[in-house]
Amino acid sequence: MTQENYQREIKSSEILGRILFPGKEIQKKVKELGNKITLDYFGKEIILICILRGAVVFLTDLIKHIDLPLSIDFMSISSYGFSPIDSGLVKITKDLDENIEGKHVLIVEDIIDTGLTLSYMIRNLQLRNPASIEICTLIDREVRRIANIKIKYSAFKLEEKYVVGYGLDYKQRYRNLESIYELKTDTVKKDIESLKSSLK
Repeated sequence: MTQENYQREIKSSEILGRILFPGKEIQKKVKELGNKITLDYFGKEIILICILRGAVVFLTDLIKHIDLPLSIDFMSISSYGFSPIDSGLVKITKDLDENIEGKHVLIVEDIIDTGLTLSYMIRNLQLRNPASIEICTLIDREVRRIANIKIKYSAFKLEEKYVVGYGLDYKQRYRNLESIYELKTDTVKKDIESLKSSLK
């Protein structure tokens, strides 16, 4: 599929709705976050832990604006079961390669909802004795928050909407869009109901 055809598909998509966060606005916010992190961690070396897969695009742009010695590592976590609200029952499918003992850790997420999965991850990392742990997320969907977690850095706030683009996916597609789009809820609801039925 050519780029022209792909753009035509996006414009006529039954999946994608309006643009919520344009690419230029995203880049501006990411730069602001990078500058703030640089100031806050001045004189320290940090390790950024990216949660796969959605946060990779965000991480890649973010580190360009952090003017500090840093390293990066990756974790992947899967949730058990299906529920509109995270069960909090998770499994680490890809653990860190680096030792974080005594290091300043910054967790980089794409979107945070209930926070239950992230809360589990923080508890797991705290057992490894880092100097500090903070959270940086592209999107904070605080309206769904259940776990008591503190998010130090966030680019955008979002209400009860499903979104894709800039690393966020729908059935593993649309991660490469430079802007963040709202999903058309009728399509999402159909897929959720279909998934529920298949699990009965």
